[in-house]
Amino acid sequence: MASKDQILAEVKKNEIEFVNLHFTDIHGMVKSITIPVSQLEGAIDNNVWFDGSSIEGFTRIFESDMYLVLDLDTFRVLPWGSTPTALFICDVYLPNGEPFMGDPRQILKKQIAEAAKMGFKYNTGPELEFFLFKKKEDGTISSLPNDQAGYFDFTTDLAAHIRKDMSSALIALGIQVETLHHEVAPGQHEISFRYADALQTADSAVLFKCALKAIAQKYDLHATFMPKPIQGQNGSGMHTHQSLAELKTGKNLFHDPKDENGLSETAKHFIAGLLDHASAFAAVTNPTVNSYKRLVPGYEAPVYIAWGTTNRSALIRLPRINPKLASKATRVELRCPDPSCNPYLAFAAMLASGLDGVRNKLKAPLPVNENIFEFNDAQAKKYKIKTLPGNLAEAVDNFSKDKILLDAFGPHFCEKYIAAKGEEYDEYRLYVSPWELKKYIEN
Repeated sequence: MASKDQILAEVKKNEIEFVNLHFTDIHGMVKSITIPVSQLEGAIDNNVWFDGSSIEGFTRIFESDMYLVLDLDTFRVLPWGSTPTALFICDVYLPNGEPFMGDPRQILKKQIAEAAKMGFKYNTGPELEFFLFKKKEDGTISSLPNDQAGYFDFTTDLAAHIRKDMSSALIALGIQVETLHHEVAPGQHEISFRYADALQTADSAVLFKCALKAIAQKYDLHATFMPKPIQGQNGSGMHTHQSLAELKTGKNLFHDPKDENGLSETAKHFIAGLLDHASAFAAVTNPTVNSYKRLVPGYEAPVYIAWGTTNRSALIRLPRINPKLASKATRVELRCPDPSCNPYLAFAAMLASGLDGVRNKLKAPLPVNENIFEFNDAQAKKYKIKTLPGNLAEAVDNFSKDKILLDAFGPHFCEKYIAAKGEEYDEYRLYVSPWELKKYIEN
């Protein structure tokens, strides 16, 4: 763990003038308090107090005092901006010194601690897809994507340079970029980064979004993690690779060379847990009204709750890996999450679900290796395959009845989240869209 003296030495070396203190609300929006560097030592020693009543999903006005504890291991120097600035990711605490369990980062930490009690370390690797849109002359966001390229297209246009610039910024933030490429839809991209323990990965995902938006702005573009911004095109996913390792040794517990698919019983139980709770945790991994416009057949987004080996049409797939690396790299990929989610909450939901499968030795169904996208209702019924919720209201209703997830997230968060998502869906349900006016105004 980094020490205060190490941090202050780095701050002096980089001539830092300001420090941003980051945390997230229940929707994944990054919140930040900025302090001048002269206040940093005091912030490390004595924390930073703030008004929690102003943050979505936090506390009421008469119990608003909360404070931030800087996680020194998250210290980063921002590679953009004209004023030398650093940042820390923070944990939120109550005045009595207890962690605030409405803080998404604390919720993930709670589930990581549950895994540790069982002797497990939880590793994740998300693939966050995003779109780049042009801006109009007045600075508002255009409906036009920045380019017209397709999947893996090699181009020398502006988008190719932007991806490299974004990757350089991520590397400067300590995020180990592995690949960058154009995705399927016009203006759609993906930059993937290295698999790591879930808390570190969630922190990186939060910084990832901030960095990409900042670099896009340099080019007078807008980076969006909206799941389905363009009608008739593929949406953006956050496919999440995950595995359990032995806490003490780091040994991958998902691999079994004797199994037909190379999967251990622990891995199969974990898969069973994910499948069992998918209809409920969709409220967290796919948290917006727009999320369910991505989760429809025909656009490479999973709808049917099943798993398969190297099958991209299944909700969960077993990625193909180099046999020489199987003992270390065996993992499963959950394909329903989208990048509008709060990564802390998404990982907490996945882990709680998977641990339930391991704890209760839930039995995974047989893998489905056919193209499920082409299944009709009769074929789905044959395999006893259920579907993900069709909209946000259905997902939230499922979440509100799932005892495992309710316990994992705690009463404070669940009350606030369910209420907020209910209001969001009602606002959408009551809105009269331009499509409706065009379709029905002459009736």
